[in-house]
Amino acid sequence: MRRQVTAALWRLVLAAGLVCGIGLLPWLTRTDPALTVLKARSAERDPTPEVLDAVRAQLGLGDGPLHLLGGWLGGLVRGDAGRSWISGSEVLPGVLQALGASLLLMAVALGVAVLTAGAVCARTLRRGARRRLGGRRPRGTGSALLAALPEFLLAAVLATVVGVQLGWLPALGWYGPRYTLLPALALGLPAGAVLGRLLDDLLPGAFAEPWALAAAARGLTGRRVARQAVRRCVPALLPNFGLFVVGLTGGAVAVEQIFDIPGLGRSTLQAALAQDLPVLQAGTLALVLLAALATGAARLAARLLTGPALRDGALSTLHRPTPPPARGPLLPLGLAAVLLAVVALGLPRDPLAVETGARLDPPSPAHPFGTDSLGRDLLARVGHGALDTLALALTISAAALVIGVLLGLVPRISGPLVDTVNAVPPVLLALLVTAVAGSGTATPALAVTAVAWAPLAAHTAALLQQERATLHVLATRGLGASRWYLLRRELLPAVLPPVLRHALIRLPGVALALASLGFLGLGAQPPSPEWGLLLAENQPYAERAPWAVLAPAAVLALLGALAVTAAGGVRLPRRPRRRTPETAAAVARTGTAARELTGAR
Repeated sequence: MRRQVTAALWRLVLAAGLVCGIGLLPWLTRTDPALTVLKARSAERDPTPEVLDAVRAQLGLGDGPLHLLGGWLGGLVRGDAGRSWISGSEVLPGVLQALGASLLLMAVALGVAVLTAGAVCARTLRRGARRRLGGRRPRGTGSALLAALPEFLLAAVLATVVGVQLGWLPALGWYGPRYTLLPALALGLPAGAVLGRLLDDLLPGAFAEPWALAAAARGLTGRRVARQAVRRCVPALLPNFGLFVVGLTGGAVAVEQIFDIPGLGRSTLQAALAQDLPVLQAGTLALVLLAALATGAARLAARLLTGPALRDGALSTLHRPTPPPARGPLLPLGLAAVLLAVVALGLPRDPLAVETGARLDPPSPAHPFGTDSLGRDLLARVGHGALDTLALALTISAAALVIGVLLGLVPRISGPLVDTVNAVPPVLLALLVTAVAGSGTATPALAVTAVAWAPLAAHTAALLQQERATLHVLATRGLGASRWYLLRRELLPAVLPPVLRHALIRLPGVALALASLGFLGLGAQPPSPEWGLLLAENQPYAERAPWAVLAPAAVLALLGALAVTAAGGVRLPRRPRRRTPETAAAVARTGTAARELTGAR
């Protein structure tokens, strides 16, 4: 009970700190909040000192941030979230309406994600139900390509092709359930590919457990065994599923912009840009509450699915030493060679050379990837942009892996912190970082790093909880092994390989997060050839010159395939156990007790 109270207080402190940080945004920025509000209200008025003083007096900016925060919190107790600084309307009805739109979109997108994850795992489920896995890992290249698709690019393609050219579904607006299908596909397909890869990574261990062998021996159908295998693996993934729920609600800013959806992420971003503090605070608080509910429900569902086996330490490990893949490293080496060849061919070319007579030219021997709207060679821009994009994505992924594993080892601290961090969309966090540190090349990197560790920490904590409840860890602890020995020889060898594979799978996602910030104008600035900026610059010409968008999208997909195929070879086989003095003494005590018991009989 004491631990639960401490965790609840820690969550309240983090949530209060986040809301207070949002409330201090107008004072952290280098722009006058009164000037921003005046421009949003009436851009034609001159910002004279008298006019600005009148705006400050009307908004209460002269009383300081603490007075504003106190008044806002006091209004929340009465069910009043204040009035918008821009429109003057009440905040709460608008935020609730935006939350409803986001929740509907999130629900449909989660349905798409679940179906996609099932399709990704279908081959492993089929082979496992027939007892034909044989230690071989699934390929997963198709899911890697799907996971590497930028959400905003997928949204733009669906809106243009399915919505405009074919006319099958509406591509703009928010007037009914039919309007949710295209944005839900754009959000759910990449998310489902990532979830499917994580589940696919655990299924071979579940099919190798004794219960699966006993079920097959008793003649149970393969379909029932497959269902139980999924049920066995789902608890380790539910924390990440909760993160996806909040991410699909608040992080779908680019998709909401493309489809003109009045969702919570878009409303929060617009409020942050306009420094409409009451709307920004209410939207952030709604995301924090949603994160708490989603993660709480995920933890409860994990406990219910696992049952008393988690409490009694009666589980078996899902992460056993795996043999090398049958094909070895040939596929990832081949993909890496193709990516390096693209970079090597693009580096000798000038990425800034402009040819006005060759605007949007299709691929040709002179320009193998074609040209952009200014006549610049796309191969050159992709090659030069790879240096910045790949180096930055690798650095952020490595930092996120280290932070995620270290914090995942202390779930009492990291659990509430993960919930709070995940409630902040990367775009909003980029605005906060820009407000504190100023704009620059480090701003998107800091913003993405601040949220990239959260899924890895949640995955580490979930796997660690399951691994601590296994029989072999319980037996090793009973033999007198210390916590350090258990962590070094039992827990980390089982947890690190899947978390490292998870980090590799998310490497394209890190590049996509940087690309999303560039697409929204918060990342790299022209004339940088960063891949996200290339997508943003060429997206308006996708229908007329699709090669301008396909070139950076293809290298991102290639990066995703390389990351997933390389992740399939990540394994940490357990070394032969050497008897340490500590375990030798425990074994000796056990043998002595057994001999005494035998003699007594």
